Amino acid sequence: MAIMKTTIDLPEELLHRAKVAAAQRKTTLKELVQAGLDWVLRSEAETPDRSAALARLQKGLHLSGQTLTRDQVHERQ
Repeated sequence: MAIMKTTIDLPEELLHRAKVAAAQRKTTLKELVQAGLDWVLRSEAETPDRSAALARLQKGLHLSGQTLTRDQVHERQ
């Protein structure tokens, strides 16, 4: 894996907090940033498709021979 250098501009307060967090974890700022980017990118890849989830909700659920809509499922009595 090739290592590429880059420059980013961060607000001073965020950079300070990141340096403190790295020191508390006994790691480097570089490793902290890499771990954070990796976490964000993995989280996005694991996020289900919102439009597919919405379509399933709008279709409703089939329970005991009766189809319920999302609103019916969440009705409070």
